[in-house]
Amino acid sequence: MDVTLITGASSGIGEALATQLASRKQNLLLVARSADKLDMLCTQLSSTYGIQAHYIPADLSKPEAAGQVYEECHKRKLTVTLLVNNAGIGSSGEFVKNNRQAELAMLQLNNASLVALCQLFLPDMIANKRGGIINVASLAAFFPSPYMAVYAASKVFVRSFTEALTEECKPYGIRVLLFSPGFTSTNFMNTPANDNAWGKVLTDGAYTQTAEQVATELIQAWERKETFHVSGRLNAWAVRLGALIPNATVARIFASRKRKQMNQ
Repeated sequence: MDVTLITGASSGIGEALATQLASRKQNLLLVARSADKLDMLCTQLSSTYGIQAHYIPADLSKPEAAGQVYEECHKRKLTVTLLVNNAGIGSSGEFVKNNRQAELAMLQLNNASLVALCQLFLPDMIANKRGGIINVASLAAFFPSPYMAVYAASKVFVRSFTEALTEECKPYGIRVLLFSPGFTSTNFMNTPANDNAWGKVLTDGAYTQTAEQVATELIQAWERKETFHVSGRLNAWAVRLGALIPNATVARIFASRKRKQMNQ
């Protein structure tokens, strides 16, 4: 059975994307940590839209998780025709004071597992001569972000990796999309690593989209066969303008503004 695999599918952008794809009659394979949430979502989508929705509970912040997801797909005879690497976490605060293990787990989830899933599923897509990959980066992929240093760097990696992978996959007829949302109304900033004073400063007054708006833009970008898309018109303009300013200047301005907001 052909399926679209979405990581980070139990809430936020992943859940909104699953719902919108189900409404387009696409069968799904949803991956996230919470088996209960995934089970409820799959049941709801299957009954509402008449599609088949499968799930695999997995913690992609663990090195072995990507391989386990791939093996389980083969056991169930599911063919992933579209891989959406949406799962990701962030952290806010002074790098020197952040929890080291949490930062490394973030890199495993945001980067290592994303790379692993791409390399695991690509050979099957190439053999079948069909398939595609969507890697979700962030607006942070375009700007150094003091007090969110490791998260922003992880998204720079996603951007660079995906831009290169797009070209490598062209001879095989496999499409790749780099999709970069800005601030989105999800639980992203409510995690222990983000729910702090620095996190509130980072999002204060920021242009924000809903998860549904972001999911809609992602689908539209894919249907238009784009290879790169920044979600939200204001975000897209910010990326264009930011490209004209040296990164060191951007970092200095960001850091100064945040310290002022924190009265430091």
